Amino acid sequence: MALLILGHPDIEKSLANRTIIEELKSSHPALEIRNLSMLYPDYNINAVAEQEALLRHDVVIFQYPLYWYSMPAILKHWFDVVFEYQFAYGSQGDKLKDKYFIPSFTVGAPEREYNAVGEHHFRVHEFCKNLEQTAYYTGMKYVDPIYFHGTSVNAGYTEESIKAKAKIHALALAEKLTEFQN
Repeated sequence: MALLILGHPDIEKSLANRTIIEELKSSHPALEIRNLSMLYPDYNINAVAEQEALLRHDVVIFQYPLYWYSMPAILKHWFDVVFEYQFAYGSQGDKLKDKYFIPSFTVGAPEREYNAVGEHHFRVHEFCKNLEQTAYYTGMKYVDPIYFHGTSVNAGYTEESIKAKAKIHALALAEKLTEFQN
């Protein structure tokens, strides 16, 4: 069984992330989903409950929208609180060792803007080094991120195209889950 940490601050307003979650729920009903904004609207994260959830699973997906080249504040805070010394790292902090770490996110802007000459100056993978290092430092098995561009209706993308891309994204995640759970 796998765990999905949902770090979207308002999933009901996100067609892309909501579609991904709905698709995963239908294809993998045993998937445990922890919606951080619903569980902790006051950001008072229960480290013990979250650590227990992590311990129950060998595959952990972190689902979120890319905000200002990073993760939303609630997900960053979750890492700060949950990945404690002697749990996630330290001389006895091997509780996450060999678990799969899968970043899964959506990017509002088009792909053509994420390169050396584009508006955002870097490729998306370059914004994931902190995730890769976190996985490495905690002994987790980092999986290259699964993501897609063009999730903003405000940027001219249609709801139909966003949903179609989100379904493809969910299928890619489902394939990873099947691969790692066999």
